[in-house]
Amino acid sequence: MKNVKTDILWRVYLVYFGMLLFGLAIILKVIQIQFVEGNELLAKAQKQSMKYFMVEAIRGNICADDGSLLATSVPIFNIRMDVASPLITNTEFNNNVGELSKKLANLFGDKTSYQYKKNLIQARRRGNRYYLIKRNVTYEQLKKLRTFPIFEKGKYHGGLIITPKVKRAKPFNYLAARTLGYENKKENLHVGLEGAYSKYLDGKEGRQLRKRINSGDWKPVYDENEVEPKDGKDIITTIDIDIQDVAESSLLEHLITNKAAWGCAVLMEVQTGEIKAIANLKRNADGSYSETYNYAIGYSGEPGSTFKLASLMAAIEDGYYDLDDTIDIGKGYVVYHGLTVRDTHFGGNSKMTVRETLEHSSNVGVSKLIYKAYKKNPQKYIDRLYSFHLKEPLGIEIPGEAKPYIKDTKSKSWSAVSLPFMSYGYELQLTPLQILNFYNTVANNGTMVKPMLVKEIKQGGKIIEKFEPSIIDNSICSSRTIEMAKEMLEGVVQNGTAQSLKKSPFKIAGKTGTAQIAKPGGGYDKKNYNASFVGYFPANAPKFSCIVVVSKPSTGRYYASSVAVPVFRDIANKVYATNLDIQVDQEFIADNISLPAYATGYEDELEMVYKKLNISLDSASSNSEWAVSVKADSVIRLKTKIIKENTIPNVKGMGARDAIYVLENIGLKVKIEGRGFVKSQSVLPGTRVTKGREIILKLSV
Repeated sequence: MKNVKTDILWRVYLVYFGMLLFGLAIILKVIQIQFVEGNELLAKAQKQSMKYFMVEAIRGNICADDGSLLATSVPIFNIRMDVASPLITNTEFNNNVGELSKKLANLFGDKTSYQYKKNLIQARRRGNRYYLIKRNVTYEQLKKLRTFPIFEKGKYHGGLIITPKVKRAKPFNYLAARTLGYENKKENLHVGLEGAYSKYLDGKEGRQLRKRINSGDWKPVYDENEVEPKDGKDIITTIDIDIQDVAESSLLEHLITNKAAWGCAVLMEVQTGEIKAIANLKRNADGSYSETYNYAIGYSGEPGSTFKLASLMAAIEDGYYDLDDTIDIGKGYVVYHGLTVRDTHFGGNSKMTVRETLEHSSNVGVSKLIYKAYKKNPQKYIDRLYSFHLKEPLGIEIPGEAKPYIKDTKSKSWSAVSLPFMSYGYELQLTPLQILNFYNTVANNGTMVKPMLVKEIKQGGKIIEKFEPSIIDNSICSSRTIEMAKEMLEGVVQNGTAQSLKKSPFKIAGKTGTAQIAKPGGGYDKKNYNASFVGYFPANAPKFSCIVVVSKPSTGRYYASSVAVPVFRDIANKVYATNLDIQVDQEFIADNISLPAYATGYEDELEMVYKKLNISLDSASSNSEWAVSVKADSVIRLKTKIIKENTIPNVKGMGARDAIYVLENIGLKVKIEGRGFVKSQSVLPGTRVTKGREIILKLSV
């Protein structure tokens, strides 16, 4: 009995001791958690329920040269509601949820008022304090939303939670869309100006502390960001929005008319290289057109006849020919090692001068000239082309420029027919912009400038960085070769394949090109062509160069004169109509040197000068103190020169004496540089007069 009692007591004591140890362990763990691990565990808990989120900065704007917005960041908002807020009473919620639902349904149109009401009631029952109403709400929608029942009481008493965001928008829709481009950092896509200038456009992100709530969403802890984001900088491009509009509209019209696959047009300022317009349109499956690829920069193809200028310039520069040297083109075809080269339009005359081979775009004439000059040393021809920088990419700011391809005699693809075929634009590849830049160099008297799309970086309206024109080569060849090239290009319009531009009020120089498109497997598709025209204007004092390419026109017309030239004409006419400098310059140019124009001046003195020179004069159209003399048929005509009160007049073309008289009479201080006639003035015509303001006049003979 005693042993049994002892055994029972031992077991009780053992259980008691075990419970005591377990209790002591719990107490020790509590003490450890409270005083040793407490801060660390609290921090972990806090970390799981509190988190910093990055706040997106507003991306900088991309603007046209006059400040018009081409791409901008538009604010949008995510709207949520603290449906279960204790500050919204049940009575207030029940009385207004129906009307609120109706207004939400009318505003967004994505759900019925019944669905909105049902979802709001369910969210309140679940205690949802961060219920999503709508994503990507516009500012105009937000303004209306703030007036709705319940929401009108604001964040706390109305439960309205607004999370701002931004999205990228193009106010002019597809205008220059591909050149403006886009950026997708998640997929590492950097297209156009958006991608190239991301480091300027990107701002600096801010920081916001948010708390995880019962629905699993993250709700801002404070109304304000802990670190405010810093907006990006603005990019001021060289694009003229009006000319860009004309370029795209005209290109679209003629692409539709000719049912072409794609087309591009680029207008560039001769001396600076500033691109004033760049349009790229591609036909979609449904027959519509949109900007989906930058053909002007990214498409590299055989240019065809527009390359003939480079070939003839090479031969002239190397001393082989003058413009009046002749070549026998036979019956309009020639055979090179079994391959025949033909002229599309053979006029029957077997002899052509060098200038005529370009004017009439003779494949036979140009190929025979180049073959004759370089057949013993074709690498010399290639080296001369390289000296024109035709093998080098332009290094345009935006990514995607295709590399030019001009092979040399060591290339695996070099053959016995490469020299003559290259001479008229085959077996080599260039982009439209690379071709344009070469013609722009001719217009710029041999100085090659790099095309540019961005001229300034601004922040808060202040210029923080300015980009100047970049010169690639001060002179790609002799001035003699340049002058001959200009003569030939003017002849193309006056006597050759682009005579439809001859009636323009200003002189145009340029070259047509109609090139067969190579097939992927080799050979050429005789049904598909790239039609192009590249040139500059005014030919006598070039200010702008332009190229137009229309690919695969399919309505029966495929020659450049019918397909590409009309687009060039539309763009040039728009520039002429809006550019006072060109108009003024053209007023003083006489086509016949035996009939000089004296520019602008005092009418009585102009009449006296022409009478002394025995030049026929028609002054019936002018009856004022000041007049402009222009050539009209076989006479000089005096046109009225209007001097408006309180505005700076245009004194270009005046002699120094007349210009000083006019300007000092309206209260300006005149400073003269040079001698001869006024070529430029420091204050633009049309500016309001400020008494005592200095104006600098630059004169030259």
